[in-house]
Amino acid sequence: MNDTSKGPSSAGRYCYPHPHPAVTTDIALFTIRDGRLEILLVRRAAPPHAGAWALPGGFVEPDECLEDCALRELAEETGVKGVYLEQLYTFGDPRRDPRERVISVAYYALAPLQRVAGAVAGSDAAALAWFAVDALPELAFDHGAVIARALERLRAKLDYSTIAFQVMPRKFTLGELQEVYETILGEALDKRNFRKRVQAFGLVHPLGEMRRAAGRRPAALYRAAHPERVDIIK
Repeated sequence: MNDTSKGPSSAGRYCYPHPHPAVTTDIALFTIRDGRLEILLVRRAAPPHAGAWALPGGFVEPDECLEDCALRELAEETGVKGVYLEQLYTFGDPRRDPRERVISVAYYALAPLQRVAGAVAGSDAAALAWFAVDALPELAFDHGAVIARALERLRAKLDYSTIAFQVMPRKFTLGELQEVYETILGEALDKRNFRKRVQAFGLVHPLGEMRRAAGRRPAALYRAAHPERVDIIK
């Protein structure tokens, strides 16, 4: 069937004459620092919401796929590269951006601190900072809702993936692994139940080595049972 709603564009192509919404990507990048779960934010240099804190992100180019846009914007605004991004959710409230109708496809990631510690403010960012997820500043657009959704997904991943191992060293104690789980969840876990669950699911492999620290009992060291399959939010 011929579509008579199309008309020629200036480039000689056919397109729909009705207005098109703009599309952006936003990135919620988490890490663990000093025992806290933190998220990377940039201070907006231009209106709207100039001076407010926001997630890194920006408009998708006409010939660009969504994930490429997210990776590009993250690199341009923060200098962070080489992290695996998972698509989170699409935010499409018509009032979410005062400039025009903007649909945002959000991504999230959990990265070890050593990979993202060198983040610096780049284009379109007046400043950059890490914030604890329970002490966020006033945020631009609907980025508070985006972060809440990303945090919910990240916490849910602990139940069915190896996401926590992404921020673990090669050798670790079960106590250190439990601390990461507790940091992400924001709550304390029962030590005995946690260890039973981790070992029952075959997530860790004992190394037969002990870590000794002054004033503390020696602790057994472990590694991820299948390090080649560690889930990098995937």
